[in-house]
Amino acid sequence: MNHHSFDRREYLRFSTSSLTATAVASMLQQEGRSAVDGVPGSVSGALHHQPRAKRVVHLCLCGGLSHLDSFDYKPELQKFHGKSLQASERPETFFNQIGLLRKNDWEFHRRGESGLWISDLFPHLAELADELTIVNSMVAESANHTPATFEENSGFRLNGFPVMGSWISWGLGSETDDLPSYVVLPDARGLPAGGTINWANGFLPAQHQGVAFQSEGPAIRDLFASRSVSPEQERAGRELLDRLNQRDLERAGAEQELLARMRCYELAAKMQLAVPEVTDLNQETAATREMYGIDTEETADFGRRCLLTRRLLENGVRFVQLFSGGSFGSPRINWDGHENVHTNHSREAGRMDRPVAALLRDLKQRGMLQDTLVLCTSEFGRTPFAQSSEFVIGSGRDHNMYGFSIWMAGGGLKPGIAYGATDEIGWKTVERPVHWYDYHATVLHLLGIDHERLTWYHNGIQRRLTNVHGEVLQDLIA
Repeated sequence: MNHHSFDRREYLRFSTSSLTATAVASMLQQEGRSAVDGVPGSVSGALHHQPRAKRVVHLCLCGGLSHLDSFDYKPELQKFHGKSLQASERPETFFNQIGLLRKNDWEFHRRGESGLWISDLFPHLAELADELTIVNSMVAESANHTPATFEENSGFRLNGFPVMGSWISWGLGSETDDLPSYVVLPDARGLPAGGTINWANGFLPAQHQGVAFQSEGPAIRDLFASRSVSPEQERAGRELLDRLNQRDLERAGAEQELLARMRCYELAAKMQLAVPEVTDLNQETAATREMYGIDTEETADFGRRCLLTRRLLENGVRFVQLFSGGSFGSPRINWDGHENVHTNHSREAGRMDRPVAALLRDLKQRGMLQDTLVLCTSEFGRTPFAQSSEFVIGSGRDHNMYGFSIWMAGGGLKPGIAYGATDEIGWKTVERPVHWYDYHATVLHLLGIDHERLTWYHNGIQRRLTNVHGEVLQDLIA
């Protein structure tokens, strides 16, 4: 198919038809697996090495999870609580307000046989400590939400670059003919900082952008006709359209754009069956729905999205991205705990802790966790000092790009370990720093992809997800 044959007006008009546009994107994705043969850097169906994982779940905690109150235990903060930060340099924070040091808001305990330190903020996830791989030495290049979120997803602080899900979609293609390979499940309360750019394809072919399923109502708009059409009428319409298309083919010969459009309608018909089937959570048992917290108001939204994630993975979707948190402002509906970390994080963790633990348990009991890579990241952490002169439990913390935590699970990782370390107060990484480049390189490696070989030539540069950096974290791999 000639991807450049649409003029701008026709493309914009065409893209407003959600079902058709989604169907074309998925169809082109299938064609893309053979179309990229010979393109430098493309995997083209032949992996660079033996993969440990074949699918990915990415949980994005928007706003900045406090590592000091979740996965990075710093008992020294008890001793320094209420004292000034003693440092030779002034920290770079978002609001540039350096308050007094303060201790963690939740108690930490060693969990499981591994003895990982996890706080009471995540009681359900803590029960699965032996499945987790925690990185306590992340570093970022920005303390501003939007560029930091771009960096988390694409490796670059500017927009216009493909996100990791798009790179993986282009590199590996889809395992299904009926659904997109990259699906995004946004928070019903709003989009993350930067909006839809966080699942954009950048300069990669457009079919590799994330396909966002709606959190409320039908998963995809215009999935069915606006008025009732009988099966006989629909079948007759399809047969007539097929005859007309065949007549055009006989008259003009094999025209790639027409052939592609014919396949588009075929795929749209498949999606009319596949999407309602995969998104029908009523097919699940009452016990499963209860495990995910779907019938509880606090966890219903995230529970539905976690259960849908498992069903999407089972049906061949390669990369599913869930966002926890959305729009910024006041009140903040994300993890951005400037005013009060305890209130903020209690609300956000209460929404997702139980569903995420259920997803991990469900994947494991179905034998899927071993080849499913689960990622949980936040664009940065939070400061060990209060944002204001207050230092009581419950006050706010500012952004911290110098050291923070993420966790991963499944997909060939060593479970039950903590990697790297921040200093005694959890401000800066001091042991085995991990940049987003290293994180992205490791994810690609687990999928059988050499991050230095998955490239796309753009504006005179052989671009890649990891720019010109990145080291695979071999110590994390089983």
